[in-house]
Amino acid sequence: MKVLLFDIDGTLILSGGAGLRAMNAAFEQMYGVRDGLVNVQLAGRTDTSIIKEALSANGIRCESNQLEGYKEVYYRLLVDEMATPGNSKYLMPGVENLIDELKNRKDIYLGLLTGNWEKSGRIKLRHFGLDASFSFGAFAEDSEYRDRLLPFALSRFEQKYGKRPQPDQVYVIGDTPSDILCAKPHNAKSVAVAAAHYSEEELASYQPDILFKDLSDTDAVLEAIG
Repeated sequence: MKVLLFDIDGTLILSGGAGLRAMNAAFEQMYGVRDGLVNVQLAGRTDTSIIKEALSANGIRCESNQLEGYKEVYYRLLVDEMATPGNSKYLMPGVENLIDELKNRKDIYLGLLTGNWEKSGRIKLRHFGLDASFSFGAFAEDSEYRDRLLPFALSRFEQKYGKRPQPDQVYVIGDTPSDILCAKPHNAKSVAVAAAHYSEEELASYQPDILFKDLSDTDAVLEAIG
């Protein structure tokens, strides 16, 4: 048994900046601040931590009811952004073939471990027809701290399938140092993919268990996970 937990942005897909545009537009609608996320680092973080930092940077107090309102505006705008043609939205190299192969393996279970809120993550995946491939996962609602997300994903896996994997049967697959670092405290395997924001050299310095330039060599990926 192998449980594979995939990051979304930069690992499975690129949204062509749709997420950031929708986040900024929602921020302006809710708080009256244009480009409110301009100086906020996005890669590898949770949506909750991103918005909390943007609010703090703009001198706005973070209230839970405000955050829920922001999310609803963001989801609506994200649907529109993902439907807008002309921006560079695409599946990352090798992803379509790899997911098809993995779905045919009865010993492999596909989940998500992402900094997206669940609804926004699934909006992005649905655009590419990938949403149904991932029946469980962990999301920004579970914790704003990425290194605390993995237990949530495994709890949902156990509830769904009635099985409990050993740590070395769990693989966290992502394109940032945060993806590597969130696997290590739980003794899960980290699979780093240098296809988006970070180079192979940068990711190698965080000592992932497995490192790929991208996921285009399906046979190599399947061999690495066993």
